[in-house]
Amino acid sequence: MSETRVNGAEVITAHQDLHSEQGALRGEHPGRSRNPVIKVADLAWVEFEKPDLDRAEVFARDFGFGVAARTERELWLRGTFAGSPCVVIRKGRTSRFIGPAFRAAEQADLDRLARATGTAVRESDVPGGGKVVDLLDPSGFPVRVVHRGEQLPALPEQQPLLLNCGTHHRRTNATQRPPREPSRIQRLGHVVLETRVFARALDWYLDTLGMIVSDFLFLDGQRDRGPTMAFIRCDLGSVPADHHTLAMHLGPGTGYVHSAYQVTDLDSIAAGGEYLKERGYKRSWGIGRHIQGSQLFDYWRDPDRFMLEHFADGDLFTCDVEPGWAAMSTSGLAQWGPPATRDFLGASPSPQRVRDVIEALRGDNEMDPARLFGLLKAANS
Repeated sequence: MSETRVNGAEVITAHQDLHSEQGALRGEHPGRSRNPVIKVADLAWVEFEKPDLDRAEVFARDFGFGVAARTERELWLRGTFAGSPCVVIRKGRTSRFIGPAFRAAEQADLDRLARATGTAVRESDVPGGGKVVDLLDPSGFPVRVVHRGEQLPALPEQQPLLLNCGTHHRRTNATQRPPREPSRIQRLGHVVLETRVFARALDWYLDTLGMIVSDFLFLDGQRDRGPTMAFIRCDLGSVPADHHTLAMHLGPGTGYVHSAYQVTDLDSIAAGGEYLKERGYKRSWGIGRHIQGSQLFDYWRDPDRFMLEHFADGDLFTCDVEPGWAAMSTSGLAQWGPPATRDFLGASPSPQRVRDVIEALRGDNEMDPARLFGLLKAANS
């Protein structure tokens, strides 16, 4: 096992040069539970409430979703891959994020989860039926774990363009003309959440749902206090899984940050982005390539100000890869692309954000002046 030293401390770096410059210091969070209740297989969908389902459907189609089902009270959105719907929008008085739903590998997992958490397995209300267990995470987010009955069939996809690379010529006597059309969503990739109780929430997802950490971020000068962000994947053993299915970071608020949806390739991201721009939607940040996860990305705001991401070409890890550790910084969000915007960072002051900060500093949580200052420093570094 290779090793290096940071400020005199031994750093375990069996994954050196794989996905992070640093591994864990001795005694730091291992990034996984020794005996989780179950191991979820994937993120099934994310749920919202919105007052105007017609407007929501117009944006959804422009962003590249298909409609799996629509009633007067509910809108179910899907990608082209076979499986479950990836977004559920229910009619409500205000626009708000409800929570994520994760997919259980087997129905027996739901029985075990219900026994361990003192909850019940009930019939699912989603199209296609199935079973569900309803939980509440330490941040207060409703979390569903589902095992579906009927699966949606696959739909036609956008085909990746053939690229000529150096002396490797795959395309001759043919031009490249990607159509100006919506990026066709393939599937839901991940959701990102902000929480005031990061450490408790992290352990809950690892202990209860069997997820494992791909990368930790920590605040400059505060590594000894533990991480403040985690990119968390499903533990599928030797089967490669997305670098992160869930990401969480410490902050003064508790809520949704963004959700991300896979598309075919860079041309799909770019042409779909032009399509959205021509229809008056607001790009939040992009196009670029991330560091943690390596995804090509492009972030947009829907009419209700929720952030959604088109992504392609993300990292896939098996269970063997240990967590990487890196300092949190705005410049560390991307390998290339335009600078991260204030809109993406949530750095524009608002009355609600001020209230969140005051409430967080007064409350029983992990936010304190040092943490707040460290987050502000990271946002400007």
